[in-house]
Amino acid sequence: MKTILIIGGVAIVLLVGGVWWSNSLSAGDANILARSGLHWHPALTIYVKGEKVEIPQNVGIGTTHMPMHTHDDLPLIHLEFSGVVHKKDLRLGQFFTNWGKDIRGFGAHMQMTVNGKDNTEYENYVMHDGDKIELHYE
Repeated sequence: MKTILIIGGVAIVLLVGGVWWSNSLSAGDANILARSGLHWHPALTIYVKGEKVEIPQNVGIGTTHMPMHTHDDLPLIHLEFSGVVHKKDLRLGQFFTNWGKDIRGFGAHMQMTVNGKDNTEYENYVMHDGDKIELHYE
């Protein structure tokens, strides 16, 4: 009986320790931005030779409702994710993929500002709530 209790105790300790260890590994993952979803709204404005390009309504909405999409409140991009959200999910390039456009296809000499500051991450930029992103092309 004593042996069964010892084995049972060891099994419980190993199980609890394994769960704790697994959670501690994933908790430190710098690529995870949220574990239970997020609802953010960055703004994107595009200019080609000084002229504003209109981003269409309902990008990412159709037969499949993508978590990154637009509505009629442009220039906002809606980031509405449930569950675990990774940095790669929020890249600006993913919005252009959803739109069916090439971020570099609007013209030459692309420049980007985020919240008024120059930024060269372009399609790799990870958007955040309240960002004001401007793309300028010549």
